[in-house]
Amino acid sequence: MLAADAHSSPPIGDRVVSATAELKSALDHKVVTTTAVREQHANVTTYLPNEPADAVVFAACTEDVQTTVRICAAHGVPVIAWGAGTSLEGQVNAPRGGVCIDLSRMNRILAVNSGDLDCVLEPGVTRKRLNEDLRDQGLFFPIDPGADATLGGMVSTRASGTNAVRYGTMKDNVLSLKVVTADGRLITTGTRARKSAAGYDLTRLFVGAEGTLGIVTEITLKLYGIPEAISSAVCPFPSITTACDAVIATIQSGIPVARIELLDEVQVKACNTYARLSLTETPTLFLEFHGTTAGVHEQAELFGAIAAEFGGGPSEFSVKPEERSRLWQARHDAYWAALLLRPGAKAVATDVCVPISRLADCVEATKADIVVMGLVAPIVGHVGDGNFHTVLMVDMDDAADLAKAKQFMARLVERALAMGGTATGEHGIGQGKMKYMAAEHGEGALDAMRAIKRALDPHNIMNPDKIFTL
Repeated sequence: MLAADAHSSPPIGDRVVSATAELKSALDHKVVTTTAVREQHANVTTYLPNEPADAVVFAACTEDVQTTVRICAAHGVPVIAWGAGTSLEGQVNAPRGGVCIDLSRMNRILAVNSGDLDCVLEPGVTRKRLNEDLRDQGLFFPIDPGADATLGGMVSTRASGTNAVRYGTMKDNVLSLKVVTADGRLITTGTRARKSAAGYDLTRLFVGAEGTLGIVTEITLKLYGIPEAISSAVCPFPSITTACDAVIATIQSGIPVARIELLDEVQVKACNTYARLSLTETPTLFLEFHGTTAGVHEQAELFGAIAAEFGGGPSEFSVKPEERSRLWQARHDAYWAALLLRPGAKAVATDVCVPISRLADCVEATKADIVVMGLVAPIVGHVGDGNFHTVLMVDMDDAADLAKAKQFMARLVERALAMGGTATGEHGIGQGKMKYMAAEHGEGALDAMRAIKRALDPHNIMNPDKIFTL
């Protein structure tokens, strides 16, 4: 229940009008209510409907966020945080209306502590901007979900990406947060120390909470030194199974591969067209090795031997930055490349993650579903940690086509859960995958999550109706 709902009055529409008027008085031009801006700040990247907030606040500082939250809390109006709008499961929709807080203008890098390998920044900083600023100091931040997402959004969705197999996900790389809670208070969840045994781990609680517990206004991140040597490779395989088996063997052999990505033959074809590549149109692994010059050479040789055992190769290696960049840009553009496969359709991306030993089984069964159901759905994945995606091409004006796509996605999640996996490795839950939470976690764990939500957000104003319902 929202705060004022408990009193049955005034109606939500009246409360939104009152809150918006108060916000305009306090924040003036930072508050925008035009339809175009509101719809731009709602969900646009999935099959889910666009559900805009009633107003958008362009916050410039933490105080703006606190002011907005306090006013919304006083009126019992929902608050939805927004970064770059790249969420894939409806996290930025406003099903109950309310106020969207756009954090993209909070984009300052506040400190880079090169000696401690960490930095402090505002949530609107994007990952590309951060790495551009760090490059001259010989540092980088490795989490790379593909899209140029904001770091605040990456925290909120517990983002992952192509480097996760070596460097982990956002939960492994956030040291501390400053968070505005549902009553407008500002809390700090940790310190810059690399470890602590002091109290509950509040940082990990807010990482991946999708804005349902509070709004992140400052982030302290781990950094890494740019490796002495980097080499990329492309390795074709005769089948999905052999490619996945090679991945499993590579990980189990302890080769510290930085990236190991799978593209099926459909995605390779799309990338060839979109990025003007000339890859053999067969299941293919993209890889990257980080380390010393000798270490990278050894890793590449070890992988080459494993690939050959499974019929893969020959591998093509490159240490030239421009060639590596072109290769990984093609991988990151997989979503856009897929659109060429079915002109006029919309791309709907979904993901699951399974234990690495079940990867080949899950991908093969998924591929079989795609064929049997007559779908256009290339497969790509961060397969080094068992996480893969399908990009379904859907005619959104065809109810039968959309229903078939939903059936496929349901079967995909059910298969992953049956194999000991998860409904999502990195896209998050939002609205789109709420229905799988009970099957994955059980009612006891869901009740524990709800208890945390009620404790931190008793009036359910922080991004309500996401992850689970109360």
